[in-house]
Order: sequence, then structure tokens, then C-alpha cells
Amino acid sequence: MPTISVKRDELFEVMQHTYEDEEFDELCFQYGIELDEVTTEKAIAVKEQGESVKRKEKDGGPVSEAVLYKIEIPANRYDLLCLEGLSLALKVFLGKCPIAHYALSQPTSGQRERITVTKQTGQIRPFVVGAILRNISLTASSYASFIELQDKLHQNLCRKRTLVAIGTHDLDTVSGPFTYDALPPDQIKFRPLNQTKEMTATELMDFYATDSHLKPYLHIIKDSPVYPVIKDKNGIVCSLPPIINGDHSKLTLNTKNVLIECTATDLHKAVVVLDTVVTMFSQHCSPQFMVEPVDVVGADGNTITYPKLVTRQMVVSCSHINKRVGINVPIGEMIELLRRMGLESQLSGPDGDSLMVKIPPTRHDILHPCDLIEDVAIAYGYNNIEKKMPPSMTIGDQFIVNHVSDLLRNEMVAAGYTESLTFALCSRDDIGEKLRHKIEDIPAVHIANPKSLEFQVARTTLIPGLLKTVASNKKMSLPIKLFEISDVVLKDSTKEVGARNHRRLSALYYGKTSGFEIVHGLVDRFMQLVGIPYAKDSIGYHIRAHQDKTFFDGRCAQIVVHDKAVGLFGVLHPEVLHHFELTNPCSIMELDVEPFV
Repeated sequence: MPTISVKRDELFEVMQHTYEDEEFDELCFQYGIELDEVTTEKAIAVKEQGESVKRKEKDGGPVSEAVLYKIEIPANRYDLLCLEGLSLALKVFLGKCPIAHYALSQPTSGQRERITVTKQTGQIRPFVVGAILRNISLTASSYASFIELQDKLHQNLCRKRTLVAIGTHDLDTVSGPFTYDALPPDQIKFRPLNQTKEMTATELMDFYATDSHLKPYLHIIKDSPVYPVIKDKNGIVCSLPPIINGDHSKLTLNTKNVLIECTATDLHKAVVVLDTVVTMFSQHCSPQFMVEPVDVVGADGNTITYPKLVTRQMVVSCSHINKRVGINVPIGEMIELLRRMGLESQLSGPDGDSLMVKIPPTRHDILHPCDLIEDVAIAYGYNNIEKKMPPSMTIGDQFIVNHVSDLLRNEMVAAGYTESLTFALCSRDDIGEKLRHKIEDIPAVHIANPKSLEFQVARTTLIPGLLKTVASNKKMSLPIKLFEISDVVLKDSTKEVGARNHRRLSALYYGKTSGFEIVHGLVDRFMQLVGIPYAKDSIGYHIRAHQDKTFFDGRCAQIVVHDKAVGLFGVLHPEVLHHFELTNPCSIMELDVEPFV
């Protein structure tokens, strides 16, 4: 979870109350956050910069002794990532101020600012959203908080700027309408933030290649034939997202009007980021909580206005919340509990039990009624929930298939095998071509949008995982004896989700000889453990010759129990070994565990 650092004295000044450290720690606990550490700016500087800070202090330079609170914030509460959002939330929680109401204002000129998107941006970063904060008053503290919020959002929600990048500009230094374009790097020339000379985007990439702050982001666009760029109507470069802003439009403490733009590969996240930034810092505008929208003209010619600052509505049952939390409060008190969490609500419908909850644009974390239930529990106080015995007494027990699997693991280890735990996802080739089968003939569950070639389908067999494990441990002394007891996933149209899990046991012997008889003996040992005798009739088990392209011809057998095939074993085909970069013979067995449960 993200941790923010706020100056204690500034926080207490905004909250209009001074707390002891223990008191504030308790307040954080009540609100569902955690005071992680109480430290000072000097202590952090010494920790990060070491001797340079000590020398500065020795030479008489100022070293701040300001007390810092390091506060751990839930990962989905983007509205608490800065002093402005945190202090407002705590004041509402304590009843010291009303819930903020955010609204869109119209420009005095009557014409909204516009950002026009060109088709070329579709090659690299197709989306942009924007907003304006008018008549803002920035202090050194609020300016630092503004920058820190952007950094926090960049690191988590924006996934290190790959999904969204935020740019902020002094609107009085540039002129709209603006253009969001994508150009070859040699055609982009401007003076980057806090630099004294102009450079092309190509030169900029080389210049920042050793910069510890910006180097991690260069790879996002470096290899692209075009770079995204935002210009004003005079051709002045405002920013080169997601790397750096231009120095011409940089913010200062004298800035009164701020243009905020977010370029993105994910439009939804860009909207969330923009909503978060403008709602937090519209506190410093006059009038408060007013945001001026911007028109974005897409490459298709359609115009969309951002931000929308949508207040969503969700209906919840008061009795349902009481039941889930384990409390019994009347609906009037429920409304007050939601208000403490910054959520307005009112009765909905004639039943007298339903609440219509208004979800402000700051709370993108609320996706389901269970999120509202959690907020009610926090406002009520977890420590205030009465401990009760459950209305019915039950005894939990382990699933039989898991119990049997645990017993089998012990026996496999006793037989000299080492357990392997492999990924439940694999590539199509792993279960298809590498095992000499066509992927079209396999009832595999395919991932719709795989993020990696290694994780394209859910495995239908444990064999590839074991072979990959051997391939990664070829330096180990021979023979290598491995096993795995895990689930595979098979398509099943009779199931609600269209697939089912199936528990299997697989084991291999890899050495200078094939070890076929060893694997055969392991099958016999398994049958002995589950109490199945060897017999060719329906009361026992037997093996029969089988043809499978994964195995050597004439060296594969099916395991038949009660006249039903439950597995197979044999010597792997040389081509299979070659596909997994193995050079020694290998025998392997795989069978279903569930029929024996």
C-alpha cells in the first residue's frame, strides 16, 4: 500500500486541531489508515543522502527539523494521497466540516479551451483529457503537495506512467486551442523543464539517459517512430508525455490558472486520475471546488468534455448492511455513518429500508455495495461491534480431495521424489506443439488477452510444467525424480463457467536410462495405497497398450481402473525432449486423483 509523508504541523493547521502522536495514531486507526512512522525531514535526508547532509549542517547550512507523519493509505483510496484529500476526509469524518460538492464552471469568455487530437497519436498514446483550475492560490506547501500527488499517482494508478501521464501548465503563459500530436522525435524541439537550452526529442532522450528520476520512463516511447507532444496554437511545446513538461509553461507560486492534461493508453484510468487531481486541488481555487472543463476533439471528429465529475448513485439495503457488519442501527444513524465517510444518502422507495447513496467523483474505489458496507463498518468502529456467538455451530473440515492429495504427497516423498509446484497457466505450444499435439484438438481454456506468451492458456496436463522444471535444473545430479499434485483446467459446457478443475498426479524419472520400470512401479504403489488390486476385470486395475504422440511408439500404456481409463505412463518421444531442451531419456506418468477420492 502507498505511504505518504505529510508535515505534522501543516496537517494540524489545516485540521484546526493539535493532536498528540498517540491521539492521531488512534484517529488514523478509526478511519482505516495507519500512522506508520513519526520522523523528521532531517532524519530522512540523513538516511537518503548520508554524509552530504552532515557536511551541510556542519558548515552552518539549514537542515529542516520539521516532524513528518508517514501514513499508510489503502491502495484504492487515491483521494487520500495528498494532504488536501487526507485532511478534508478526516475533518468530514470528525464532523468538523460539510461534505464537499464539486461542480463545473463555465469560462468567463463563454468559450471552453480545446485540445484537438490528431490521428498520429493512435500509434503510441491515443487518449488525452484535460481540465482547468482557475484563480488558484499556491503556497510552497501546496505546490509541493501538488507535485507529490502527481508522483504518487504516477507510481501506482498510472503504472509508472505507462497507462497515464499527468502534465500541468501555467495557462497564462500559453494560448489555446491546444493540439495533441505525435511527431518524429527530430521534429520536436523545446526547452525541457528547468533547463536552459532547447533540444530535440532525440537529444532529450540521450540527455536524460543518466537521470535517476526520468530514466525509468524513457523506454515507454524511446523506440517509437513518433513521440506524443502537446502544443499551443503558437506551436509552443507544453509537454512531451510521458517524459517531461516544457519549461515555458512551468508552474510557479505566482500561477493563477492551471491547465491539467493527462495523456493515456487507458481512457478510464485517465478520467480517474484527472478527477482525483482536480477535486483535490480545487480546494485552493476561488470559488472552492469549482473546475473549468476542457473540450477534447478526438481524431474521429467527436468532441467530449472533460472532466465529467460524475456523482454516481447506488441503492443499498439498511438491513443488509446491518446483517453483514453485525450491528443493528436505525436508518437515520446509517445515513449519519455514511456522511462521516463523505457519502450523502437518503431514503429510497416506500419500504423504509433502502438508501440511495450519492458517490462523489473522489470515490472511484466504490464499485459495489460491499464497498459501502465497509465504509459503514469503519464509521461505526470495528472495536464497537459487539462480539457474538454464531447462531449455528458448525465444524469445518478439509475437502476430501485435498486430504487425499496431502497423504499422497507424503508417500511420493517417501518414494524418493521431489515435489514441484508449477504455474497453472502456460503457452499454447507447451500443451500443443511441444507435446506433438494440435492445440485445436485440446479442450483448453484460452486467455482472451494474454499479457505474456508464457501464459496463454490454462494447463490441461501437468507434464509441461515438470519438463520445464527439469530443463531449469539440468545441472543437478542424475537421476532427477519429480512429482506434482495439482489441478488442471478442462472445458466443460455443463459447468456455469464453461470449465472445471481436475486434480491430477504426475511424476517423472529423468536419467541416463529411461526408468520406465520405475514409473511403472510408482503406478503400482499408487494403486496399493488407494486399495485397488491388480486384475483385468472390473474389480481392479490393469494397463493396456496405448498410442499417444507424446510418447515413444510402443512405450506407452493406459492405466485402466474399473474398465475406465484414468491415466497413462510411458517413455517420452525424443522430439518432446528436444522441444524442452532435454538430452536424456525421460519416463513420466499422469493420472486422475479424483476417481479414488
